[in-house]
Amino acid sequence: MSEAASAQVTLANSTALLPSLGPLLHSWLPRQRWFAGKGHPITAFSLVSATELLPVAADGGPGLLHLLVRAHQPTMPAQPPADCYQLLLGVRAALPPLLAPALIGRPDHGPLAGLTVYEGLHDPRLAALLLERLRTPGGLGALSFARAAAVPAGLAPRVLDTEQSNSSLVYGDAYILKVFRRVFPGTNPDLELPLALAREGCGRVPAPVAWFEAAGPERLTLGVLQPFLRDAEDGWQLALRALAAGDDFTAEAYALGRATAEVHTALAAALPAPALRRAQTGRLAAAMVHRLESAAHAVPELVPYVPGLRAAFDALAAGGAGTGRPAQRVHGDLHLGQTLRGTDGFWSLIDFEGEPSRSLAERRTPQPPVRDIAGMLRSFDYAARSHRPWNPAWAARCRTAYCDGYAASAGVDPRGEPELLRAHETDKAVYEVVYEARHRPDWLPVPMAAIRRLAGADAEPAEPVEADTETD
Repeated sequence: MSEAASAQVTLANSTALLPSLGPLLHSWLPRQRWFAGKGHPITAFSLVSATELLPVAADGGPGLLHLLVRAHQPTMPAQPPADCYQLLLGVRAALPPLLAPALIGRPDHGPLAGLTVYEGLHDPRLAALLLERLRTPGGLGALSFARAAAVPAGLAPRVLDTEQSNSSLVYGDAYILKVFRRVFPGTNPDLELPLALAREGCGRVPAPVAWFEAAGPERLTLGVLQPFLRDAEDGWQLALRALAAGDDFTAEAYALGRATAEVHTALAAALPAPALRRAQTGRLAAAMVHRLESAAHAVPELVPYVPGLRAAFDALAAGGAGTGRPAQRVHGDLHLGQTLRGTDGFWSLIDFEGEPSRSLAERRTPQPPVRDIAGMLRSFDYAARSHRPWNPAWAARCRTAYCDGYAASAGVDPRGEPELLRAHETDKAVYEVVYEARHRPDWLPVPMAAIRRLAGADAEPAEPVEADTETD
């Protein structure tokens, strides 16, 4: 245990740390839901930072090691730089039976030789320590902790096991901590936008109470603590339940449209909202065409519909708006699964990180608000096609009610520029086709049915699929 004991003072800056963990990470990292490089071999790891949140005790008691690690995958598109991942590693002499599923491995050399390394967020002692760090603003190694409000001590932690692109812990059913796994330079929109909305007094989004970042030329947002809406239900499950019961959902869709408009109005007031001139609209349409062409190359089923789909983007580029179209910060990945309804019927919007496949710079760029609206319209279609028998009339009614609710609150009807709405809905459907082809092939008929409709082809009813989640 002498090597482990010395790790208490040398671990964070040991040059042997990453080489000793490398073999374990090669096996463990690609199996994680949030790892973005699946299907591409990892050739090397490089260490960005290492911080001991809790040093490993001399007797092998639990320690918590925070790492930022780059996974080098030369066959990945858009490399370099290599993707950077946040790891919170627990370290013990031996792993209690309850933590056995969190095992990563046992290094056979280096400063952790003879010890057990595991996913630290699953250890209640270490998860509680992370909350204590958030309760106390300040710096520790490469990390900095900040808070906007006081956080109670002693809240019991539990990990949410739902599959997602990040990790989440709930503390005492009062707060939820989202830990970002794949991190990027710059402020994450899931911190930036809720903070901006809180300043505007918008109650539709839980306001951040604490967060932590990594220092550097540009800060990296690592985690955000927000109130946990424990009695709320997510809109996706509510919609599926309504479909199963044969219930109408238009009142909920209308209220959700109003909630979306309130968030958009607050974001436009809180952050710059430039107008998109004709040239910028042309570039927006050209980017959609590029994504379509790339998608058709990756998913051959799209090829017959490319001319019809491209017509939607050409119409956007050729449209009017000589005085400019409104653009602003938006949610960026809005669908029913990103909404919560309280027991009082009040709707909230969550998860402002944006589409995981897009760069952080793109996610932070002002967009037409209709982008969010198109995402929600596609979500109603997803819900309807996930139910047996398929209920297209249910989706159509929800889409109309949602737009009606939005227009009643915002004073602007998103259907007022049909070429703009069609282009964004088409772009979203193309994104869905690529996502489903890569991750859930059984779901591919769902967006393909929309592709046929949006391309102007004769729609063929897609075979519905059983579902309990949406695309990320």
